[in-house]
Amino acid sequence: MSYYIGVDVGGSNIACAVVDDNCEIISRSKAKTHGTKGVVDYAEVLDVITRSVNLACESAGVRISEISSIGIGCPGICNSDLGIVEYTNNLGFRNAPLKIDVENVFKIPVYLDNDANAAAFGEFVAGAAKGARNAVVITLGTGVGAGIIIDGKIYRGTNFAAGEIGHTVIVADGLPCSCGRKGCFEAYSSATGLVNMTKKAAEDNPDSALNDIIKADGKASARTAYKAAKIGDFVGKAVTEQYVKYLAVGIANVINTFQPDVLCIGGGVCNEGDVLLIPLKEAVYKEIYSRDSKKTTELVICTLGNDAGIIGAAMLHKA
Repeated sequence: MSYYIGVDVGGSNIACAVVDDNCEIISRSKAKTHGTKGVVDYAEVLDVITRSVNLACESAGVRISEISSIGIGCPGICNSDLGIVEYTNNLGFRNAPLKIDVENVFKIPVYLDNDANAAAFGEFVAGAAKGARNAVVITLGTGVGAGIIIDGKIYRGTNFAAGEIGHTVIVADGLPCSCGRKGCFEAYSSATGLVNMTKKAAEDNPDSALNDIIKADGKASARTAYKAAKIGDFVGKAVTEQYVKYLAVGIANVINTFQPDVLCIGGGVCNEGDVLLIPLKEAVYKEIYSRDSKKTTELVICTLGNDAGIIGAAMLHKA
């Protein structure tokens, strides 16, 4: 049995796990970093990664000499060839030699990639896309992250920045996006986009159940509109239907471009399960160019949750 380390670097936490050949997590560790305003001290990140790796190995009863490789998923543009984090706005790094520095600590091979790519690869090797040859994995969170798998390998693009599906435009001159464009898929189909739609609908319809739910929960969330729809509130139902329309347009664009075997969606809003998936499939399959093909893309919900990034990072030696 071989063992691998997966490291998921976030803006405030670093998660680490020992993973075996079967993509099973043997042990975990997690530690906080102490950044402010999107800037985290690079030396601190290295220190936290070092301590987390050692702790995960200790918990698994595995010596570092028994670890075949370490894989790191990190936000931003990660040059996988050179092992450099070229830029990440979530951490404030520029040209950080993360692969080299971690290799110098542990003296074993280290692999580096974007965190969305790592999560997509996790679903590909052990989750909802397992068994596929070509896959796209889209995460609907604060933004819209994506990873693209072609012929079993992560597609990174000429500059390692491929997969920014969230910043393709679905509404010309539409809502402003944090990237500087207007009408981005992310502005409409992220969990943030759904929350913003919900807030506006609640303001425009003060008698709707949306307002009662927001008051009871203390804030609007990606679940608010779905909660309202489930109790028969027509405003909540209208929000969820409009959200699915936007989401379907973006997903159909991706399918028309890549024609993957499977397209997986993840993120908190996907906890709605079939309430989201069934109408989404209906809307997507009306939009795609290959609707009459004998074989078309399967649309499914991710299965690994937060473990996708760690498992995918641990398996980056295969990517």
